[in-house]
Amino acid sequence: MSNLQRRRVVITGMGAVTPLGHTVAESWDAVRAGTCGIAPITRYDASERKVTLAAEVKDWDGAALLGRQRAKHLARFTQFALIAAREAVETAALDTASIDATRAGVIVSSGIGGVEETENQQTSCLKRGFDRCSPFYIPSGISNMAAGEVAIEMGFKGMCTCPVTACAGGSNAVGDAFRHIRDGYAEVMLAGGTEAAITPLSIGGFTTMRALHTGADPKAASIPFDARRSGFVMGEGAAMLLLEEREHALARGAKIIAEVVGYGVTCDAHHITAPAPDGEGGARAMAQALEDAGGVAPEAVGYINAHGTSTPLNDRCETAAIKTVFGDHAHQLAVSSTKSMTGHMLGAAGAVEAVFTALALHDDYLPATIGYVEADPDCDLDYIPNEGRAKRVEYALSNSLGFGGHNACLLFKKWEG
Repeated sequence: MSNLQRRRVVITGMGAVTPLGHTVAESWDAVRAGTCGIAPITRYDASERKVTLAAEVKDWDGAALLGRQRAKHLARFTQFALIAAREAVETAALDTASIDATRAGVIVSSGIGGVEETENQQTSCLKRGFDRCSPFYIPSGISNMAAGEVAIEMGFKGMCTCPVTACAGGSNAVGDAFRHIRDGYAEVMLAGGTEAAITPLSIGGFTTMRALHTGADPKAASIPFDARRSGFVMGEGAAMLLLEEREHALARGAKIIAEVVGYGVTCDAHHITAPAPDGEGGARAMAQALEDAGGVAPEAVGYINAHGTSTPLNDRCETAAIKTVFGDHAHQLAVSSTKSMTGHMLGAAGAVEAVFTALALHDDYLPATIGYVEADPDCDLDYIPNEGRAKRVEYALSNSLGFGGHNACLLFKKWEG
């Protein structure tokens, strides 16, 4: 299909549940204020554990939002996704009953899904016997159930799937939905990611991999691109984007937030956890996204929401990848990692960062990398340290890189109306 035949795809609604707030507005206001969402873990007793910090969703009451009986049988990650999806549809002012449900779909990533349900049921069944496992364990714990529950609630009968590509999943969900609409298979897609993996087993697994920060100061915990960085901080939450074919959106008078114009997706084929040398796979994903948009010039990109996990290897390799793709322009680019505020939300990260990138274009405001103190010679770009800035840019990229060598990159364009 040539570029001339490709349909255009816009964002008309967004929803978010993050460590910074229960809505997009709350979360974005906190980002603009440079708020750190990291604090001591409260989901379980971590006082004797090596890792004591995480970026939790605060004051969550699923029963109040979804009804006590329904919430009882919905895993935390699914609850997050449902509330974010409701907000996305509401802000899009979409009447779900008036559209062709067979041309509307759902793609929601989750890296680990209902790991908390697995831990709880294992603990219970070791005492009570495995034949007394909850009948709701499987349908609540499997990773695809967030997508399934969203589709059921909205009545969307088109494609419904769940990419599980670790930390790239949220961006894969948005990118796959973008292509699904662009290539003529749907008019409407709800796409995003959700995660709720602040649990003893998940944190323990990442701890023994030496992937997590083990300090006690929240403000010095998730510090992407800083020379002091020592590991990421686990976050949780969800984000959903309502994507529409442009003419479909305009015909119903929808307010358009931004346009999705390109998607790059590659694999390092190198190592189960470490990125390829110099970020080779991530560089190809960024280059693909530019080419996918019809050959957008690297110089046209003004902002990158980096994967920026605050691990020594990722931040150095991502910096190298940006230099590979953008050459001299890399030093003119504004680059930041909002994980400095949200922590790393795994399968939800790319979706949350897609929301922030779209808002950066819409509001002419580039968010900061907070906690940045000590420069690293290997990370020498403009990381928007500590203070966000007002700036208009036409194109912005959002990067996501996952264990297994998964790389996904989304290219957004400012909507001029």
